[in-house]
Amino acid sequence: MNAIKETHFHFPNQTGFYKGKVRDVYTIADRYLAMVVSDRISAFDVVLPEAIPYKGQVLNQIAAKFLKATEDIVPNWVINVPDPCVTIGKIAEPFKVEMVIRGYLSGHAWREYASGKRSVCGEPLPEGLQENDKLPTPIITPTTKAAFGHDEDISREEILKKGIVNEEDYEKLAQYTQALFKRGTEIAAAQGLILVDTKYEFGKVGDQIILIDEIHTPDSSRYFYLDGYEERQKAGKPQRQLSKEFVRKWLIENGFQGKEGQTVPEMDDELLASISDRYIELYEHITGEKFVHHPIDHLVERIENNISKALQELV
Repeated sequence: MNAIKETHFHFPNQTGFYKGKVRDVYTIADRYLAMVVSDRISAFDVVLPEAIPYKGQVLNQIAAKFLKATEDIVPNWVINVPDPCVTIGKIAEPFKVEMVIRGYLSGHAWREYASGKRSVCGEPLPEGLQENDKLPTPIITPTTKAAFGHDEDISREEILKKGIVNEEDYEKLAQYTQALFKRGTEIAAAQGLILVDTKYEFGKVGDQIILIDEIHTPDSSRYFYLDGYEERQKAGKPQRQLSKEFVRKWLIENGFQGKEGQTVPEMDDELLASISDRYIELYEHITGEKFVHHPIDHLVERIENNISKALQELV
């Protein structure tokens, strides 16, 4: 299946390259980043061997839409989106934490709760909650930003104690996180969805904090369908959700959780197509727009050409 597994471009004035879990990032003139959102998919902090057609386009276009929709709350890194799979923006010094915020008890937080823990990242959780219950108020559960391996839960107190972020900046990050989550929740509700949890990444340009990377995508967020949520909770049924959690569950059912010695189960074309369809479904639900299937023949060549044209105007 035709998908972007990796890129190996060489642009004029290129001064660096970084391959992340799902992004190939080119540094230009030490001033700009050209970020290619590949079709790679990761789960349990492991990049899976097969790429998902159209996944990069979905993530990049959702992020572009919602970065634009939240720039009144906090400025962001975006300068230009010259291709459905590419964003070009400003270089920032990233904070070494991811600001995870949860409005419902799901995913990792539920697994912690089900194991008997009654707090996550120092945030207390009440007794008697069921999976996918709404929390009394949204809680921020930060993680360390690992260059390699697993991100780790960390509390506000540990972040300050270790000097990872100073107190003044952390308070701003927390305020921005709550405001962005509120806006994301409102946008989701207008489309018949619940924004369950998400993460935001921030950086600094000089003294200014800006929002970086992606927001409100199925890689960084979990969504439930609003219709039927209450009935399913009362009946103890699983929620209908649009997120990457269904990939994690499939992996768990097939004996993989990213632990040492485990092998990623084989992902056939039928499974890859179904994952692609789920990503496109989320795009259409969360944006309220029909997904445009841009041609994926000569995909890498198209991306390279569009980046080159955009950079000529910048540098």
